[in-house]
Amino acid sequence: MSRTLVIGDIHGGYKALLQVMERAKVTPSDKLIFLGDYVDGWSESEKVVEYLLALKETNNCTFLRGNHETLLVNWLETGKENKLWEGNGGDASVKSYSLGNITKEMREKHLHFFRNLQNYYIDENNRLFVHAGFTNLRGVKDEYIEEGLYWDRTLWEMVLSMDTTISKEDIRYPKRLLHYHEIFIGHTPVTNYGFKHPMNFANVWNIDTGAAFLGRISILDIETKEYWQSDVVAELYPDEEGRNHK
Repeated sequence: MSRTLVIGDIHGGYKALLQVMERAKVTPSDKLIFLGDYVDGWSESEKVVEYLLALKETNNCTFLRGNHETLLVNWLETGKENKLWEGNGGDASVKSYSLGNITKEMREKHLHFFRNLQNYYIDENNRLFVHAGFTNLRGVKDEYIEEGLYWDRTLWEMVLSMDTTISKEDIRYPKRLLHYHEIFIGHTPVTNYGFKHPMNFANVWNIDTGAAFLGRISILDIETKEYWQSDVVAELYPDEEGRNHK
């Protein structure tokens, strides 16, 4: 039976990605939607990307752009130092993508992958998939600044603080939410708010369960809302637990 599965932030956690894909029993008949942030954090970003490139040969895959991909691309293209990025997981990607670790051909192949990521995806049932969020009241297609699609946190902050008794017919109901049947995001770890699994507020589902920190990678079936999780990623990289992953 075919499923549509949405996968949250990975952040270089290749071992955890393999683990959660196995636990979800992913098959070639499953459609896979990845919400971005494949790199930066744990030490195997290049292995994550190689895996994703192979996966698109067997599955119907949609790959969205995360903010960490844009930061890595900037470094790959310019070599310009960015200490803030490096201190937030970028240093692991710098090591992964040094020419001593991968070939020039692999580096160019991965750059092509990053450059061709989608900013958002809307399916046939008007479900929106986007890495971070959006601010425009008319929806993602009219978003004022493209970067907001992979940097915005206000969408998630808004639904967290909403009065749950307000109906969609109420004039106070946020207009942003009315454009889509459901919205699936990553980017802002639910672990920041004390949760350990994918969370739903209003019609927004957040699948970022803190893989970059001391959380897990999660996969969610968008129809049934059944989910699967890896082990805590830090436990799979015990020699890296002391790092400051953000």
